[in-house]
Amino acid sequence: MLESLFDTPPRDPADILHTVFGHRAFRGQQEDVVRHVTGGGDAVVLFPTGAGKSMCYQVPAIARDGVGIVVSPLIALMRDQVEALRQAGVNAATLNSSISSEESAKTFRDLKNGKLQLLYVAPERLVLPGFKAMMQGVKIALIAIDEAHCVSQWGHDFRPEYRQLEGLAGDYPGVPRIALTATADPTTRADIIERLGLDTARVFTTSFDRPNISYSIVERDNARQQLKAFLARHKGNSGIVYCLSRKKVEDVAEWLNKEGIRALPYHAGMPSHERSANQDAFLKEESLCLVATVAFGMGIDKPDVRYVAHMDLPSSIEAYYQETGRAGRDGLPAEAWMCYGMTDVAQRRRMIDEGNAPDDVKRVERSKLNALLGVCETAECRRKAILAHFGEAHPGNCGSCDSCLSPVDTWDGSDAAIKAMAAIFRTGQRFGVTHIIDVLLGKETDKVTQFGHQEQPVFGQGKDMDQRSWNSVIRQLTAMGLIVVDNAFGALHLSEEARPVFKGERKVTLRRDRPRKAAETRRSLQNAVALPPAAQSLFEALRTERAALAKAQGVPPYVVFHDTTLRAMATDRPQTMAELGTISGVGESKLKRYGTEFLAVLKAAGPA
Repeated sequence: MLESLFDTPPRDPADILHTVFGHRAFRGQQEDVVRHVTGGGDAVVLFPTGAGKSMCYQVPAIARDGVGIVVSPLIALMRDQVEALRQAGVNAATLNSSISSEESAKTFRDLKNGKLQLLYVAPERLVLPGFKAMMQGVKIALIAIDEAHCVSQWGHDFRPEYRQLEGLAGDYPGVPRIALTATADPTTRADIIERLGLDTARVFTTSFDRPNISYSIVERDNARQQLKAFLARHKGNSGIVYCLSRKKVEDVAEWLNKEGIRALPYHAGMPSHERSANQDAFLKEESLCLVATVAFGMGIDKPDVRYVAHMDLPSSIEAYYQETGRAGRDGLPAEAWMCYGMTDVAQRRRMIDEGNAPDDVKRVERSKLNALLGVCETAECRRKAILAHFGEAHPGNCGSCDSCLSPVDTWDGSDAAIKAMAAIFRTGQRFGVTHIIDVLLGKETDKVTQFGHQEQPVFGQGKDMDQRSWNSVIRQLTAMGLIVVDNAFGALHLSEEARPVFKGERKVTLRRDRPRKAAETRRSLQNAVALPPAAQSLFEALRTERAALAKAQGVPPYVVFHDTTLRAMATDRPQTMAELGTISGVGESKLKRYGTEFLAVLKAAGPA
């Protein structure tokens, strides 16, 4: 009690937001979270990527007496956030295996002298006896657990080391804790709260909608040419192309470079120095395509990623949402694109079945995969389907997904469904999609005749439709759970839910795929984010200045200023230091550090 009388009263969070980070007002529920945690309360924050989760713990850590401890899963993420904070004048540091002994010693001195405001650590380090000993006598402002979904076995990014954080309340009594994630369905949310002992914490949640991201999902035809057509809309933009395997990452990156699109690979099998160099290039260059496995991306702060493409089906809606959410963090228009086919479904199910997870976890993984298939095959608004998975209602007709921009027809597919399922049943539920379609089309292939399937009543009963249409039917029946893709060979078999369809008790409505050559009703993203000509010219000049300053320091350009800040400069054209200081994103430290250089560019262009 006596000790609390001598605690330093918290600084005003709004003042910190303004003077340190250069923002005039909090966004959405940020202020509620910040004031709650600054006042000493525990919190669980469920905000989408781009909603400003980092402010929810950075501002309270600066406002409160002591050092804010931030648990982060990746060294690259720690490094980027620490550099961004230092640019804003905040004394931040990280303790991880990549830093030198000299830097580690300085961090320790600053910590003991009360000079450090934020310290980023990996989860396994936080629970080490040595770390606890180091923190003896150090005032802790708060403990923030970033990417908190990693604690849950139901989450798509489960990390066992996060489970060690269960004892934080006992190890650091009275220290407010804040858990943050952008990706958690209701089951994962409940698990986060239970695992981290945050039952009495206040839960802050907002819409998971990312209205600046448009969604497109297409049937795989010629995947590389489809990708090339998609990337043609994004010349000069930064983006990510996700592939499932390391070999595919390297092949696609090599092919893109031959096609004149600068691309670099990234996957866990690369030498660490090469992987780090490619990540740094992506962060620092303005128009690079990074081709990667899911080993890349968690917590990447690059705000101007204009597209995310998937060449293979992700594992779940959560994974898809997390990966696509790396686009458009700055709030400007961005695009998420995916192509997929039945081979993806077989491969994903095989990965689940051959994994080491317990059976109950595998059941959840299969359910989540089925939910994603439902999004892929829906005739309704994609955004509505995605948000429904997170327990959020959306009216549909978003106007920025392919289903809304180019609505597809639906048709009564009950007869087609019965034919397809009869072919699967009559052939013993042992064969993949290609063989089943051959039977339906009446093709006497070697395999068909080997097993005598030309003698089955269903042989040739599907000649009224072509192969592509039957592929679509089987994909959709799989998404509905009527057909299950099983075992290492991708064999199709029927679920119990198929029985009512056979009996005529359930009608099956299917979407009609778009013609292959149908033009996509999308405008170039370059036009979507362009400014008026005069402002665009000034914006490019400001970007050139920013690039030079960033290169001189060896930091990503966005660490100097975000594109949104440069766009505001180009539009408002401030002519004095005082006017420049009113631009959102220009805090006191950055004004002193960069004001002269940027003001010179602005003055050369003249007032608005």
